[in-house]
Amino acid sequence: MNVAGNNLKLRGKLMFDEPMAKHTSWRLGGPADRYYVPADLADLQCFLAQLDAATEILWLGLGSNLLVRDAGFRGQVIAPLNALKQIELQLDGDIYAECGSSCARLAKFCQKKGLSGADFFAGIPGTVGGALAMNAGAFGGETWAAVQQLIMIDRQGQLHQREIDEFEVGYRHVRLPQSEWFAAALFRFTPRADNEESNIRQLLRQRNATQPIGEPSCGSVFKNPPGQHAAQLIEAAGLKGHRLGSARVSDKHANFIISDAATRASDVEALIEHIRERVAAKFDVRLESEVRIVGEAS
Repeated sequence: MNVAGNNLKLRGKLMFDEPMAKHTSWRLGGPADRYYVPADLADLQCFLAQLDAATEILWLGLGSNLLVRDAGFRGQVIAPLNALKQIELQLDGDIYAECGSSCARLAKFCQKKGLSGADFFAGIPGTVGGALAMNAGAFGGETWAAVQQLIMIDRQGQLHQREIDEFEVGYRHVRLPQSEWFAAALFRFTPRADNEESNIRQLLRQRNATQPIGEPSCGSVFKNPPGQHAAQLIEAAGLKGHRLGSARVSDKHANFIISDAATRASDVEALIEHIRERVAAKFDVRLESEVRIVGEAS
């Protein structure tokens, strides 16, 4: 690893040629040149301060909505999951959550604190950082509806406090300041009424009944077009259960692509494009993918 002249000792774990199939929900992807798990936020600051400015960075949460190509990623992966995981109730009632906290853990924390409006996070298969980056949503709720303030980190490891009006936010879209990433956020939820019960279990039962939970997927592959549902369009195009290579469209939910032990990332990428072309030809609707595709093809 090329580093700038900085003698601060790092406390995290640095790995080389790390197979990304171990860290993505599709269980696919070639090796990353370098893979770093920071010890905490201060350690992440030190790491970024020492990282060569020309090195490409890939931030990794739970590995959902991410497809790493078969030849891997030529750069630096930073994996804050289970490292930057602090969640706290502030004195003013806001919730401070670091980027490596899972969305499910945030939902359960708010449930224990008697707060309403966070249950939908239990249905997001990712981290707080990933949810912030794409305005992730589930069960009718969206991440940025609860955001009050952001703590960003830049390539030099410096932290910046940002207000929500500094971001362009839309459906599954957030435009970040250049060369800054989400380190943490402050969320605001309302106290739960005396007769109001958490519906996390009900929402998870609903999800399990309608989605292929337990099979390797990335969650929803395509964004819903305005006024329409991607899954319905894919099914109506005759693609439910369709297979390309060993990647297949789920029989349970057509907006999910399932992989198995024989699947290559190239199979999934080709199936994504095939679905997009078939739906466009049949309905004149161009589906937009939620999946970030990175790395080099074999």
